[in-house]
Amino acid sequence: MGINTERDIEANLQIGPTDKGFVRIFIEAGDLEIPMDFAPEEAEEIAEEIRAAAATARIMSK
Repeated sequence: MGINTERDIEANLQIGPTDKGFVRIFIEAGDLEIPMDFAPEEAEEIAEEIRAAAATARIMSK
């Protein structure tokens, strides 16, 4: 399985700052909870990767 494999799974995504100065990406799917904490610099890198992927997806969908 890879990034192009579709799955029929519903999940909730929350993103926000923690009281320790990290950025948390929190994924909840059924009984599964995945908290992922990142330093602000890492979170900015992730945001840049998401923006780049969105730009590529726009080009590919045309």
